[in-house]
Amino acid sequence: MKTITDLQGSFELHNGVRMPYLGLGTYQADNDEEVVHAVKYALKMGYRHIDTAALYNNEEGVGRGILESNVDREAVFVVSKVWNTDQGYDNTLKAFEASLKRLNLEYLDLYLIHWPVVEKYKDTWRAFETLYKEKRVRAIGVSNFLRHHLEDLMKDTEVNPMVNQMEFHPHLVQQELIDYCDTNGIQYEAWSPFMQGKLFQLDITADLEKKYNKSAAQIVLRWNLQKGVVTIPKSVHENRIKSNAEVFDFELSEQELAYLDSFDKGKRNGPDPDNFSF
Repeated sequence: MKTITDLQGSFELHNGVRMPYLGLGTYQADNDEEVVHAVKYALKMGYRHIDTAALYNNEEGVGRGILESNVDREAVFVVSKVWNTDQGYDNTLKAFEASLKRLNLEYLDLYLIHWPVVEKYKDTWRAFETLYKEKRVRAIGVSNFLRHHLEDLMKDTEVNPMVNQMEFHPHLVQQELIDYCDTNGIQYEAWSPFMQGKLFQLDITADLEKKYNKSAAQIVLRWNLQKGVVTIPKSVHENRIKSNAEVFDFELSEQELAYLDSFDKGKRNGPDPDNFSF
């Protein structure tokens, strides 16, 4: 089991770069004072990992929040993603420059292929390798790649992916994929850890909430971290950003981790990586 210490703790990627294991997600956060304030507040709270994407249309606001936080740029792990319509070698290089400009940054800490667009993701990855060699980005990875996508990609890579960001929650554990990523030095990362809010309609964490005096969100985030999964819960509300970070004063047992694993139904709330059309 990986060691979990505090909000600024991190996991080491296979190239030696350290990635904070709890971050702020910004999906559906508006590109105005909403996302600016969320980022500034999270950084003030001690978060050091901010996740965005070209698709989110809020990179400018994320960049403003980082700049106005007065936290040193080098201390913040900034992630963005190339969108599907921008994939391919030349388009990806252009998309990267556009993201950097919107973020008002000189480099990214992690750049991800947002979805495995067939017949494009290998050329996209070659562009990622170029950016990595040029030190424009400290780490490169993928999102929504299943095992067969990873195997196909890595047949032709010079640099293997460092991260795979996947939908991950108690109804979609995909333990075999986690194990495959671990074996191949690919850090697993969760998006939608709260099942797009559906977690809070379930009763699966009630006993654990009472035992540890924690919320359902805090129980599930702790489960993420103890499974060695980086997690990026999204919120624009100060109280939730704060409470999502209050997961370092308790520890789930092996039996409790297995209990949460047992709710796996292979059930997605988001699109299927093998069947999407965007």
